[in-house]
Amino acid sequence: MKIGLVLEELHRSENDLAHELLQVADRHKVDHEIYHVGRDLAVWSQRHVREIAEIAERYGQKLDPEPRGESTLAAKLVDKSSELMGRAKFPGLLLLRDLRGLYLKAAGVSTDWEMLAQAAQGIKHTDLLEVCQRCHPQTVRQMRWANGKLKESSTQVLVS
Repeated sequence: MKIGLVLEELHRSENDLAHELLQVADRHKVDHEIYHVGRDLAVWSQRHVREIAEIAERYGQKLDPEPRGESTLAAKLVDKSSELMGRAKFPGLLLLRDLRGLYLKAAGVSTDWEMLAQAAQGIKHTDLLEVCQRCHPQTVRQMRWANGKLKESSTQVLVS
């Protein structure tokens, strides 16, 4: 079975999504909704990382149950230096780029959850299916939030 490989990829993708949500929240602290909701949504992906690591052992994978944390000091310095070199001139465009990236990452994670759920259903592994049914809707919610914020912000940012 190749389910272990899908779990490994999903683990990596959820970690990336959580990390990206935290970075976007940090970059857009002045927008309280982006900051607070982004951090809350990151917690969901961090929880998913733990659940994936736990069930992956049954499929021959040893995955780290601890999600990647906040940005490192070095990453924050790189972010700040690029901001000072001109990126901050267009914070609205940066927000749109960040939201687009979040949407695409969440869509990829959602697809992985869907594939895994289909496989679990096909081989009648109810424990794996339950994890999918618990986590996938939250990923869909992350994707919808990013898409909604894109819709809300696009006109103002692109027309002004």
